[in-house]
Amino acid sequence: MLEGQVALVTGASRGIGRAIADCLRAEGAQVWYGVRSVTSEMEKIQSDSQNRVVYLSLDVASGDSIEKGLDTLLNRSGRIDILVNNAGIVRDGLMVRMKDEDFMDVIETNLLGAFRLMRGATKAMMKQKYGRIVSISSVVGTTGNAGQANYAASKGGLVALSKSLALEVASRGITVNVVAPGFVETDMTDALPDKVREKALEHIPVGRFGKASEIAFAVRYLVSREAGFVTGQTLHVNGGMALV
Repeated sequence: MLEGQVALVTGASRGIGRAIADCLRAEGAQVWYGVRSVTSEMEKIQSDSQNRVVYLSLDVASGDSIEKGLDTLLNRSGRIDILVNNAGIVRDGLMVRMKDEDFMDVIETNLLGAFRLMRGATKAMMKQKYGRIVSISSVVGTTGNAGQANYAASKGGLVALSKSLALEVASRGITVNVVAPGFVETDMTDALPDKVREKALEHIPVGRFGKASEIAFAVRYLVSREAGFVTGQTLHVNGGMALV
């Protein structure tokens, strides 16, 4: 259980991020849902949650937004025990046609944004001598994928970044890990043409797409106190895709 702990999950308005945030809240944590913009519906949910849900306007591509967001969280909650870097974007295209800005937009959001959040959260966690950091990578961070050189580079970079930070903070009671999903049922994959879905399924040994809840359960384990001896690791949750 995560009673009394404070968690920040980025990209938490829907899909995998929402599932992770809801899962941690169900375990008793006060969860800050990092979103690009706070809607009136979110404000109502927040007011009805008895302080268990807090929506935080957070643009992970902006250093200023990250700094202000972390300051707001720490000033109000006094601590941060769990950081989940989930927010990310895609700008797919073949490398020979990819523009510099399409490459850098993905790197700045998916990798630089995660770095800035990890740096800020780690400072608070070091004072507490406790913390859990989990970044959501992707199977393509390991396998690569045609048409996603920028995305694969950002997700592979998250793995190396996490391993490096894990070594730096292990003695302070802070663990740093990665969850690498494969194809997961979300709004994005629901919009895929049938032929694309069928071809993707051919590469998934278990024969189906994953569920957002299955990614959330993996994160739940890694942020638990029971996972204190696990750090610098990548947990692949992809139905066996990385095996073939």
